[in-house]
Amino acid sequence: MVLDQLTKYWAVSNLTFAEPVAVMPYLNWTLAYNYGAAFSFLADMGGWQRWFFSGLALIVSVVFIVWLSRLPKGFTTEVWGINLILGGAIGNVIDRLLEGRVTDFIDFYIGTWHYATFNVADMAISVGAALLIYSEFFVKPKLEKEKSG
Repeated sequence: MVLDQLTKYWAVSNLTFAEPVAVMPYLNWTLAYNYGAAFSFLADMGGWQRWFFSGLALIVSVVFIVWLSRLPKGFTTEVWGINLILGGAIGNVIDRLLEGRVTDFIDFYIGTWHYATFNVADMAISVGAALLIYSEFFVKPKLEKEKSG
């Protein structure tokens, strides 16, 4: 969450809106603002989505905090995944509540095709979700197998 907010501050302070800055092949820093959800879903809906997505993220965060509180103490794949999702969700909620939009600046592209511009919070959410899936399908079955036999 802190890294997300620091990088967004850097992007807003150093980049010009919609002007790409080449970092390396296939990667630009490009300041963009997202008023909707992922891939600018519902971005042009008049503003209600700001509160809807903020509320939804806060509810999901509470669910993840409860889930986290019920897990055994320790740094497991599941705990890392939940924490990454929480940090990313809260990082984007801070943007929505303070600015009414999410600041994005990482622009991955191949040729003329550009992936949706994203930020550190989005990466944390994606990696966290992947860790939860990995935990559920690979780590937990292995632990269950070891317990039973």
